[in-house]
Amino acid sequence: MSATDTIEARIDRILVGAVDPHVHSGPSIAPRAIDHLELAREYEKAGFAAVITKDHDYSGVMTAALIARHNPDLRTKVYSSLVLNNVVGGMNPYAVEHHAAMGGKIVFMPTLAAENHLRWEKTSNWSHPASTQKMRPAAPVPVLDAHGKVRDDVKEVLDIVARTDMALASGHIHVSETWLVFEEAQRRGVKRLVFTHPEEIVGASLNDVRGIAAMGAFVEHSICMFIEGSKFKVCEEESLRGQIDAAGIGQTIIASDLGQPGTLTPLEGLRRGVRLCLDLGYGDEDIHRMVSTNAARAFGLEADVAAVTAG
Repeated sequence: MSATDTIEARIDRILVGAVDPHVHSGPSIAPRAIDHLELAREYEKAGFAAVITKDHDYSGVMTAALIARHNPDLRTKVYSSLVLNNVVGGMNPYAVEHHAAMGGKIVFMPTLAAENHLRWEKTSNWSHPASTQKMRPAAPVPVLDAHGKVRDDVKEVLDIVARTDMALASGHIHVSETWLVFEEAQRRGVKRLVFTHPEEIVGASLNDVRGIAAMGAFVEHSICMFIEGSKFKVCEEESLRGQIDAAGIGQTIIASDLGQPGTLTPLEGLRRGVRLCLDLGYGDEDIHRMVSTNAARAFGLEADVAAVTAG
């Protein structure tokens, strides 16, 4: 067996029981290379435990329910997130309660409609892949009031997230806003916090990563921003080490953030991400934590991981 074969076999084993909690499969108003069911079937072949789909404009809980009903033997479970952008009414407590009641796992603060994202778009040298001309332009969905305090409508959402034990993800709000929202979330009883891709858009430093992880939040990295072959690569590969070490292996989640056309598939992206972690010197068990068990803890998917790894 060649050295390359050995590495590929190690990657295979590391990914058994993996969870991809941030993947952009379709259908979507934005172009997608793979749909939710195709994604789950591809991940099932690789031994994944679960996937959480993310669309910037809708909750996929109904799609996830249909997939589960009509594919009872599918070992890779499909879940969905909700992003509080314009299409769902921004800070809409009705949408958040419905999402929770249908089995949703994550509520994201605004992404394409975040005030920070709209500022970022004006200065960024790349266009966000979900930007589209098919709808009216995004209107800002603020999270802070004129006095820099967390808005009451955001607090109402946080209360629902706390009551239903979903995870709260920071989305594309600025890191300075994330601190305030996460602190308020913890005061209101939210137990599951996820800091979204600090490496891009949100203006985070490694000190922010350290501090937010110290709060108990998981830090989720979009591996598509680090790996060769991804059209979204904006970070040096070596910089991933600094990000992981800042939060600690136990608080780090590696997600694909893929599914768009013209680039790597989500599975290939995660395989290259695992290879990068191996090249950076991380051990197999530590990498497995970052692609599997940490996400299982963050989103309450421990039983799904146990079912796959036991088999």
